[in-house]
Amino acid sequence: MLQTLRNAWKVADLRKKILFTLLIIVIYRIGSAIPVPYLEQGTIQDWFNSTGDTGNFFNYLNMLSGGAFSKATLLCLSISPYINASIIIQLLTYAIPPLERMSKEGQEGRKKINRITRYTAFGIALFQGWAYYLTLKNSAHAVKYTSGFSGIFAAAVIIGCFVAGSAFIIWLGDQINDKGIGNGISMILFAGIIARGPEAILYMIELLRTGEMRYIIFVPVVIIIFILMIAFIIFMDNAERRIPIQYAKRVVGRKMYGGQNSYIPVKVAMSGVLPIIFAMSFMSLPSTLELFIARPTNPTGFWQNFYVGLLNWFSTDSIFYAVLYFLLIIGFNYFYVSMQYNPIEIANNLRQNNGGIPGIRPGKPTSDFIKRVLSKITLVGAIFLGIIAIFPIFFAKFSGISGIAMGGTSILIIVSVSLETVRTLESQMMMRHHKGFLE
Repeated sequence: MLQTLRNAWKVADLRKKILFTLLIIVIYRIGSAIPVPYLEQGTIQDWFNSTGDTGNFFNYLNMLSGGAFSKATLLCLSISPYINASIIIQLLTYAIPPLERMSKEGQEGRKKINRITRYTAFGIALFQGWAYYLTLKNSAHAVKYTSGFSGIFAAAVIIGCFVAGSAFIIWLGDQINDKGIGNGISMILFAGIIARGPEAILYMIELLRTGEMRYIIFVPVVIIIFILMIAFIIFMDNAERRIPIQYAKRVVGRKMYGGQNSYIPVKVAMSGVLPIIFAMSFMSLPSTLELFIARPTNPTGFWQNFYVGLLNWFSTDSIFYAVLYFLLIIGFNYFYVSMQYNPIEIANNLRQNNGGIPGIRPGKPTSDFIKRVLSKITLVGAIFLGIIAIFPIFFAKFSGISGIAMGGTSILIIVSVSLETVRTLESQMMMRHHKGFLE
């Protein structure tokens, strides 16, 4: 990876793209530090710290925003509205025929879907901004004006700043796609998670300064485990199952076509981090209720006891939470892969192009074979994602070191975006050195 970056830096065009991308990231981080008017920043920080690392939805949004969500800054919503909109539109593409036809219209169809995704992201940002305002007003008591015309004006300004910040981030991502190295939204997400790196390092140093023997032992172990997790993620990200394909020979005029051997690459981690995001959003809902409905100190009655038990079950230090989280990741991984891959369509395309899998008859036997392969590969990929997601939870429970419950997800996102960026730079360098047909 370092060699690829070094080679890309030597190319003038790529160097300009890298510098432009870094400039956009700096602008993003500056915007993440600009406070929103009519909010008391100290009160927000104290309230957010009092909620603790309970694994609620706010901690998840805070991770995506690089800590900006806990400060209620201009860009606190980060790219979460766009991510949610992309997931929703992608799923609806396979459920609504007009969107499915639009996705098959080539570049023009993709532009229309991107436009619909942006409108959907705007609506989600408006809802999240309104919900976050109500939370800051009713739970954190951090809004300066809450009644009369001043309260209405303050609410409009706060919600408007949240929505405008989310739209501005989407625009920054588009600029990276057009003038930078590409993968704009992924780069914004990468920058937000990396921004919390110094804070994590300082936290580890503070643990070592306490002088307790368990921290002196566990902190180096955490560092070694994270390095091993990075290596494991890289290995699984590059792993794939290759289904062999053989094309029949055919004569057209005086020329013979076909007779080639190829393969269909099926990546083990084809769904990326999306199943973890789905599962995390679902698992964080009960603990998020605690931010709106306080936990009873002395529960009485069936419903209060049930509510307290529900919060205890869905706490990040609960074994029930880890097991259900793992099972949901497997389920969502199968669901996402089934939406992405259609074995019947793949088998029909092979038959139309005079191709087939050696030893497998065309038609239904081919689709059944591809379905079995996908099922096995999906299970392996789901187990891989589940291990990455729940291992920090078990380690935090065993070591007593808090704040690393989402460490596996953060590392997975960082490594995946880094590998994708390196591949993009390599492809751009390869296109630049291609001589073409005219030379």
